[in-house]
Amino acid sequence: MIINSQQSLNEAIDQLKKDFDQCKYLELDIKAKGKARTLKQNAALHMFLTNLASALNDAGLDMKRTLKHEVDIPWSMPMAKEYLWKPMQKVVTGQESTAKVKTVDYPLIYETLNRYMSDKFGISVQWPTG
Repeated sequence: MIINSQQSLNEAIDQLKKDFDQCKYLELDIKAKGKARTLKQNAALHMFLTNLASALNDAGLDMKRTLKHEVDIPWSMPMAKEYLWKPMQKVVTGQESTAKVKTVDYPLIYETLNRYMSDKFGISVQWPTG
């Protein structure tokens, strides 16, 4: 049973009451699932990472200086996503896919990554709005 609205919640409660009245014993296995990221959050993530990549490049902090590689590699949105956002996301949420992260997790991941970048490199990029 999937409960994703007030109506489906009410129906589930009614069904549980019926089942309990009939059997007097129930075992439930409930998996709480947060809502996946929104398209707007995905667009904001990509804009944030594009802006972060530009800020890092403008500050002369190529990937070698930021991640200790041996070759000068300028930042791009996909590289910022792969080497900055996803590792932070994995630590914060345990989730590897940006598509599977809950909407409520995006602000926490952003704040953690932005705080780290600010403390370590003096780079702070605002999360896009609208």
